[in-house]
Amino acid sequence: MIQSVLIFNQQGKPRLVKNFNKTLNNSQLVNQSFKLVQDRNQACNFVSLGDYTLVYRNYATLFFCLVIDSNESNLGILDLIQVMVEALDRLFESVCELDLVFHFDQVHFIVDEIIQGGLVIETNVNQIVNNVNEQTLRRKKSQEAPLIPNSSWFSRLKKT
Repeated sequence: MIQSVLIFNQQGKPRLVKNFNKTLNNSQLVNQSFKLVQDRNQACNFVSLGDYTLVYRNYATLFFCLVIDSNESNLGILDLIQVMVEALDRLFESVCELDLVFHFDQVHFIVDEIIQGGLVIETNVNQIVNNVNEQTLRRKKSQEAPLIPNSSWFSRLKKT
């Protein structure tokens, strides 16, 4: 089971933290994960943390990390990180750190489309991007809709 999804930059600032295990401390987990992966350029992408394993991948200025238990495949999770990055790249057309900062809601949508409750539910990049675009479109439509529909009593109220 996936315990946590972390994305942070090269300075260790978290850009996304999503825990599926409530017993893990967010700030401690981010700090410890960053310290473990920051200087491992030529090393393996798997770090053992006792009961858990940290699987990570470095893309440009961002570290994508997933904390998993022994029931998950390390290589499968590495592929899942690739799926996540491809989905972000298609959604933002060459994703960068600023996209994660300014469009954090869409980043959460992507993670929610891929992982729910610590379980992988979708790995098809096209399906993920289509679902996120659909959610974004629905959200924009709901924000544009008036809170009070046009009705006779409302129009009379506006005239007075």
